[in-house]
Amino acid sequence: MVSREFVENLFSIKGKTAIVTGATGALGSAVAAGYALAGAKVVLTARNEAKLKQIESDLIEAGCDCSHIAGDPGDENDVRKIVAYSVQKYGEVNILCACHGFNAAKSVLDQSVEDWEKIMDANAKSVYILSKCVAEQMVAQGKGGKIVITSSARSKRGMKAYTGYSSSKGAVDLMVQSLGCDLGEHNIQVNSFNPTVFRSDLTEWMFHDDNVYQNFLKRLPIGRLGEPADFIGMAIFLASQASDFFTSSNYAADGGYWGN
Repeated sequence: MVSREFVENLFSIKGKTAIVTGATGALGSAVAAGYALAGAKVVLTARNEAKLKQIESDLIEAGCDCSHIAGDPGDENDVRKIVAYSVQKYGEVNILCACHGFNAAKSVLDQSVEDWEKIMDANAKSVYILSKCVAEQMVAQGKGGKIVITSSARSKRGMKAYTGYSSSKGAVDLMVQSLGCDLGEHNIQVNSFNPTVFRSDLTEWMFHDDNVYQNFLKRLPIGRLGEPADFIGMAIFLASQASDFFTSSNYAADGGYWGN
């Protein structure tokens, strides 16, 4: 028999400690706000401390429990400091949501090996480092946990000038599938969600160029590009007990792009 208490708490993350990377970006700030407003204790992290302080201030003013620490998700020393800070501040880490990312779109003919490596390090190596360091802490706690990774719809469908980016996100998808296998015995679920284009500082121009916008819509059955808030529900689901039976998976969050 399913209890009322179970159902009412199915999507709850209240009281959980969540690290959100890329917290100064459009997606990361939306997810961080979603977690915080849902009652989680949120550690905001990114490289821009001034922006982190402002987001922290705004969330505290809204009655949320959050804190921040600046750091590079691709630097192991920084990541270990982020994890240690989170434990010192809140006692444990229950959720990691990685929302950072980088791209510099160029044809393979124009992109240097160094540029390609920078994209791979920023998007793939960083996920490995984060997942490893956070998983070690979760295993030590003995309570399980949730690792939620932002990938991309481009991980399974290439695009001109995206040889670096698509490769990095394809690596992330396979990494997530393998991490779930590694960590399942410790009750740690690892999943990714894979957005299509959504509104951000980098993509805002697409929302105002009608030719570009309409061209994207040819492959988006939902009929519009994404907004950062569109992904909060998926991020909460994958961080809550509602996803306890879900791991090693890449979830389309793409308005139907993969299916069209």
